Amino acid sequence: MRAVMLAAGVGNRLGDVGNRPKSLLPFGGKSLLQRHLDNLARNDITQLTLCVGYEAGQIEEHVRNAPLPVECILNPEYRLGSVRSLWTVRQAFASGEDVLLMDADVLYAPALLSRLVRSAHANCFLLDEDFTPGDEPVKICVRHGEIVEFRKKPDPAIPFDYCGESVGFFKFSADCAQALMARCQRYIDDKRDDEPYEEILRDLILARTHALGFERTERMPWLEIDFPEDLVRARDQILPLMETSHD
Repeated sequence: MRAVMLAAGVGNRLGDVGNRPKSLLPFGGKSLLQRHLDNLARNDITQLTLCVGYEAGQIEEHVRNAPLPVECILNPEYRLGSVRSLWTVRQAFASGEDVLLMDADVLYAPALLSRLVRSAHANCFLLDEDFTPGDEPVKICVRHGEIVEFRKKPDPAIPFDYCGESVGFFKFSADCAQALMARCQRYIDDKRDDEPYEEILRDLILARTHALGFERTERMPWLEIDFPEDLVRARDQILPLMETSHD
């Protein structure tokens, strides 16, 4: 199994962090990216493909002595949005291997990634039912045990039993990964590359061409780093919980 990580964004909503990518922000003496690398190596991931853009040189230097092979691919149009970043690393999805797709700006307990990797679902999302409702979280909506909707603002015409927040980590079988890229190409061809890449995953869900399962986070700590207040919460709440979290 290999991993693909999107780490090209500027992170404008975070404010002034000293002209460095969000993935290089330090928490507990380690950058987010170093934590990712350690967790991926611990789960026997064979290779990481990193989509880089903003301050790409800093990231390339940071992974020079990584514990697993890392390929950095530059998205020169990183300001256009995450669909373009996903398209930039399309070759990694055509490798014939199962693929993890990950956002780089997440601090999380290592057991969370292990749960995704070890899931019996060939195609799997991570769902956190213990979340604060609002317009910001991407919701995974479930009906009769199946994912039926995936969006920040779910379509009210799609009924569901319950929903949870997406962690931003996904596992795809080799054939599903290729199907995902076919849909990504349509977005590029239709000049819809200004949309969030989650819309492509949503299309895959609505098409119902592949079985898409999920694993619950079961209160394992994690946090997407988007806003200045997330920095405080990560250091004061998430890190202490991570020290006592076990799968």
